Amino acid sequence: MARLTPENVELAHRIIARYPRPKSATIPLCHLAQEQDGWLTDEAMVHVAELVGCTPAEVLGTASFYEMFKRHETGRYCLNVCTNISCQLLGGEELLEHAEQVLGVRPGGTTSDGMFTLEDVECIAACTEAPAVQVNYRYFHRLGPDDLDQLITDLRSGALDDVVPHHGTLGRVHQDLDGDRIANITPPEAQTEPVWIRRHRELAESNDGGAS
Repeated sequence: MARLTPENVELAHRIIARYPRPKSATIPLCHLAQEQDGWLTDEAMVHVAELVGCTPAEVLGTASFYEMFKRHETGRYCLNVCTNISCQLLGGEELLEHAEQVLGVRPGGTTSDGMFTLEDVECIAACTEAPAVQVNYRYFHRLGPDDLDQLITDLRSGALDDVVPHHGTLGRVHQDLDGDRIANITPPEAQTEPVWIRRHRELAESNDGGAS
């Protein structure tokens, strides 16, 4: 699969309608494309560009900034092992080495069966739960080698399908808003200052005037 399916094109138009300018939907549509195929293809980026009215280069420039967008085929499960300071001190590097041995790939590699892509990652904001691992960005905490072995076994068997969807799926439920429930989708130049900001500014100006 390369371009978005007809069903996803319909969803893409609903997503675009939530924004004051179509180009603002670039990131959500990239996520939609990655959910469809498991990674972000060149053809999908061209399609996203057509939908939001920009160039494919602009879509690439946006997507390439974010690590979560994979521009090459990945395994069904992206296994991220944190080796930053907290996890490192509590065995993160040893856990990564163990994962390399069990899966038979180095960080950045994908197993021959297409099940796992292994990554050595920086802090994943779970320092109190070190050593921490993410599988398709779902957290697993305080793992030792035996725990990691069991995690890999459960993923292979499908025992965690309800917990960890295939790579690219951020959420199982898509937000869907009717047109009359979408707030503030006018262009920025047509938007008025929110009341709470105006009141805060007026109060600040009043206080400054009293102090002088």
